[in-house]
Amino acid sequence: MVTPQGHIVERSIIKKFRKNIWSKFTQSLKHFSLVEEKDRICVCVSGGKDSMLLAKCLQELEKHGKTEFKLKFLLMDPGYDNTSLEIVFNNARTLNIPLERMESGIFQSVAHLENPCYLCARMRRGFLYSGAKKLGCNKIALGHHKDDVIETIMLNLCYAGQIKTMLPKLKSRNFENMELIRPLYYIEEEAIKAWQQYNNLTFINCACPLSDVCTIESGDGGKISKRCEMKNLLAYMESVHPGIKDNIFKSLDNVNLEAILGFRKDGKKGSFLSGY
Repeated sequence: MVTPQGHIVERSIIKKFRKNIWSKFTQSLKHFSLVEEKDRICVCVSGGKDSMLLAKCLQELEKHGKTEFKLKFLLMDPGYDNTSLEIVFNNARTLNIPLERMESGIFQSVAHLENPCYLCARMRRGFLYSGAKKLGCNKIALGHHKDDVIETIMLNLCYAGQIKTMLPKLKSRNFENMELIRPLYYIEEEAIKAWQQYNNLTFINCACPLSDVCTIESGDGGKISKRCEMKNLLAYMESVHPGIKDNIFKSLDNVNLEAILGFRKDGKKGSFLSGY
């Protein structure tokens, strides 16, 4: 049974935020063929605003869309404290999300590492794939949005020395017949925050007890994560040159290989000199 608040939240996605959330959600599904007939999709819910919105959007599509598919909702618990878990499951009940929990103990497994974030992310992804497979699913859906994509472009450019970003869908190399999809690909974070505030919802953020070791020194002596640093930089750039984030986003769909020194495809490196 849908709670009164849950019903209001559902209607707000279709009505109040139709332009900035629902239309962009359905646009990404159509553009990238993310949801197909007979799919069984595992919605990966972390408890944050993005994954909760993703769950509600896919629920609405399952109820009222033309494509026949099934959903499972999975909380891969990396080691949340009781307070965080209580918030997550209270929200799930309010929003009518039938959430299944899978414990992993990842936080404890990586706690001894100097830089645990990379391994934590890889382990999370592995647990999500295996959990989805046990639930009989062929796809996992993650709540990454447009700003995540843009920040990832900049992080790879500045810190990894490569032009690379998150893709809207990706076939798993380690789990046969499994695919990852990102249905919020075209939705901006500001729209998600506005939806959260409009419905007076409170979600968990990172809830990671190791967050202090995942940070760098900021200019004022405090500590921020590299992603937060990039978020701040992009906000400044956007304030000076409105539209710059959109241009960064579009750039990965408009790569001129004739003006690139080198590239990789299927594990092989190519060079502009090969056709010179």
